[in-house]
Amino acid sequence: MMIQRRARAAGLRTKISAHSFRATGITTYLQNGGKLEIAQQMAGHESARTTGLYDRRNDQIALDEVERIAF
Repeated sequence: MMIQRRARAAGLRTKISAHSFRATGITTYLQNGGKLEIAQQMAGHESARTTGLYDRRNDQIALDEVERIAF
């Protein structure tokens, strides 16, 4: 709740949570050449599959493609 209040106070309208920070950290680490297994250890996940759920690298690719649509 605190994160959401602070986000609104900052003028952010995007839904944000502690998981958003975790996803950003894991994604940035992987974008900079980090290994999924190390990200898994840093996040304290038992499974690399769980850590992979926080990997948002493919989201950016999809967004880039959507932005190609011209009206």
